[in-house]
Amino acid sequence: MVLSTAIFATGNILIRHATSEVHPFQVAFFRNFFSLLCLLPLVVGAGLTLRTSRVGLYLSRSLTSLCAMLTWFYGLSVVPLADATALAFTLPLFATIGAALFLGEVVRLRRWIAVVVGFIGVLIILRPGAGSLTIGAGIVLVSCIFSAATTLQVRSLARSEGTVAMVTYMVLFLTPMSLVPALFVWSWPSWAMLGWMALLGAGLTLGHLALTRAFHLAEASALMPYDYLKLPFTALLAYGLYGEMMDGWGWVGAAIIAGSTLYISHREAKLARRTRAAVPAAAE
Repeated sequence: MVLSTAIFATGNILIRHATSEVHPFQVAFFRNFFSLLCLLPLVVGAGLTLRTSRVGLYLSRSLTSLCAMLTWFYGLSVVPLADATALAFTLPLFATIGAALFLGEVVRLRRWIAVVVGFIGVLIILRPGAGSLTIGAGIVLVSCIFSAATTLQVRSLARSEGTVAMVTYMVLFLTPMSLVPALFVWSWPSWAMLGWMALLGAGLTLGHLALTRAFHLAEASALMPYDYLKLPFTALLAYGLYGEMMDGWGWVGAAIIAGSTLYISHREAKLARRTRAAVPAAAE
């Protein structure tokens, strides 16, 4: 999990660098294209088959992933990196809302309070009326909504699908899907930029493999605290490379969002343990 957070923080820097020359939609396509090139030898070398009965869910997951990716890449091109990373921590808040609305999951009062508190943290970061509320920040939040939808689908897939299969199907579908919007803004990148985007695709593939493997090995509640390492990692890189610095209110808002999402993760894990314990008892 720590490895994945470090890779994703570095990936955000590479996305910012790539979008200085190439449109974000093109960067998204090349990210998927180079990820696919990295994964195909792994699949063939391991002798893995990608047979599945859940193609429909893979397609749906890829569509929401594409929307999340396009909006995230665009957001990183116009929003300070640390601010965008802090806003991305709202993903569990949107996932909780989605689970209640679309999956019929029972969300009780304490988790709803945590969601409200988390969005108060968002308002502190954005500070409407203080000039911090921008279209770019709104696009980042839209990306988080699509990412939450993807997360809910990944939860379902992880019950029956393997790590490599989940990541491979994602890039198999995303590569041609992401080419379509890229064609509307196409311009050929330099060879140097192609190299940077190849590094981005390879790195984020490793990051997704590490993240997916982590969720197979441990409960989400145990992993969530490590996910917040992305913020200091990104903040340090953004300050060193671009001189960007998140202000004090931004850190306060990020801390509130982190606290609320950690509480939600803790409650979900507690309820899941109760459910697992109740099943054997009912069988007896």
